[in-house]
Amino acid sequence: MPRFDLSLAELQDYRPEVSEPSDFDDFWSATIAGSREAGGEVTVSAASELYATVDVHDVTFPGYGGDPVKAWLILPAHREGPLPAVVEFVGYGGGRGLPTERLAWATAGYASFVMDTRGQGSVWGSGGETPDPHGSGPAVPGFMTRGIESPETYYYRRVFTDAVRAVDAVRSLPEVDASRVAVTGGSQGGGIAIAAAGLSEGLVAAMPDVPFLCHFERAIGFTGSDPYQEVVRWLAVHRGAEARAFETLSYFDGVNFARRADAPTLFSVGLLDPVCPPSTVYAAFNAYRGEHKEMSVFPFNEHEGGQGYQWEAQAAFLRRVLGGSA
Repeated sequence: MPRFDLSLAELQDYRPEVSEPSDFDDFWSATIAGSREAGGEVTVSAASELYATVDVHDVTFPGYGGDPVKAWLILPAHREGPLPAVVEFVGYGGGRGLPTERLAWATAGYASFVMDTRGQGSVWGSGGETPDPHGSGPAVPGFMTRGIESPETYYYRRVFTDAVRAVDAVRSLPEVDASRVAVTGGSQGGGIAIAAAGLSEGLVAAMPDVPFLCHFERAIGFTGSDPYQEVVRWLAVHRGAEARAFETLSYFDGVNFARRADAPTLFSVGLLDPVCPPSTVYAAFNAYRGEHKEMSVFPFNEHEGGQGYQWEAQAAFLRRVLGGSA
């Protein structure tokens, strides 16, 4: 993939005007409050005896509207006292998969909490187990246009609320130090992590990796890749619906959540990424409110980004943020 976006110098100074609804904060405050008021229990059960150095637990917690959402809780088998936790969100089309695919954070000494993404888990990986019981109007195959007619019905309203409730759930666990919780994820998971950072208080770190769901106004029509192209296909059929669709998307733009996030953050970007163009990543990064922010740049990588190199950078970053306590 040849370079197609702005130069690195231009990206580092890229601060576009991104639409923000006047009732953005009220919308999200009401959404989160309503889901917390819906209640529901966090249930934890042992999931496997195959592992000698980690303990694996199957978790169900209440998400949007109290809907049950699945997660893995993976803990170091040998631990003393409550642990710092990393809440991880999954990329587009994937589910929480199998515990063996999610061992890294526990091996580094953290409580690892991997959230299943409602309605997803059948495109790649080892599957998901969380249904999305809410319907939508006519939509393009995929998730980007489900309920796009309004912010109240849009799919990511439920997913982002699930993410906030995942942070709530992990903070309720006796194995976790509620004051030391970080969020992370790649691609869609990175976009969810930015939303969680903007909607949750007191996080110690946010580590979005090649994040999706940022700067919709540029991404849609700028890149020919899915998932953004799903919205292009929807608009090509629903002629004249552009204003309505983009108004809905403005409630879910990572740039607007970044403006409200203050936890120390480490982003990453692939400068050849055709899925999440570099300018969309930098739009969120440059808008990020927190003063402690870093960017890992991979000049010759596409959407795979830094992969294992970036995980090691995240682990080192989180250890610094926590003062070497994990």
